[in-house]
Amino acid sequence: MTEQRPATTRTSLEVDAFLADLKVHKESSVSGRLIFALDATASRKETWDMACQLQGDMFQTVAGIGGLSVQLVYYRDRSECRTSNWVTDPNHLASLMTRIDCRAGYTQIGKVLSHAKRETNLLKVAALVFVGDACEEEEEEELIPLAHDLGQLGLPVFMFQEGDTARAEHVFRAIAKASNGVHCRFDQGSAKQLGELLRAVAVFATGGVAALEKHKDVAAVKLLGQLKR
Repeated sequence: MTEQRPATTRTSLEVDAFLADLKVHKESSVSGRLIFALDATASRKETWDMACQLQGDMFQTVAGIGGLSVQLVYYRDRSECRTSNWVTDPNHLASLMTRIDCRAGYTQIGKVLSHAKRETNLLKVAALVFVGDACEEEEEEELIPLAHDLGQLGLPVFMFQEGDTARAEHVFRAIAKASNGVHCRFDQGSAKQLGELLRAVAVFATGGVAALEKHKDVAAVKLLGQLKR
């Protein structure tokens, strides 16, 4: 994914430095790769800290069943869209996320899907998680064809929608369906539910449907219900 450089500020320089630092951390033995994508536009500011915490929780869930390698993708502003390297230490990504400030801008879901397609063509990615609350792009012309391509590649998209915007729900559901993925809604009062769902996705990323079937909890059952439709 092409990086769009923001205006140089102290925060931007810190993020640049951290992204560069991530390049030196080598992957250990892992059993799954997961892309964790976030809308970092201004409307998500209030729930950003929650997302940081939940990302760390995903790693803890799979600690006992095998390694998980995660790549962070986020967008904000008019055209800024960034990615981290693939890492296995939750502390690295959590530290990066605390350096990111949400900024007003447009949605760039198409860039996220295109990036995921390129990554899984290089080396298999088990799942793409997206957390956001809006969509300003044309789904039929851009997003749905990309989502379909991901489905053909065996990369399901787990679309986690914050809030209840009808437009976002329509598009997010369509992306999930085209990629053989899952759509779920949450709000500020359902952090626990979202955390459980994200941990279930992490289990899926490390062991597929078989691992999810052994993970007997409500979140796993909910995901299986959509994955097997």
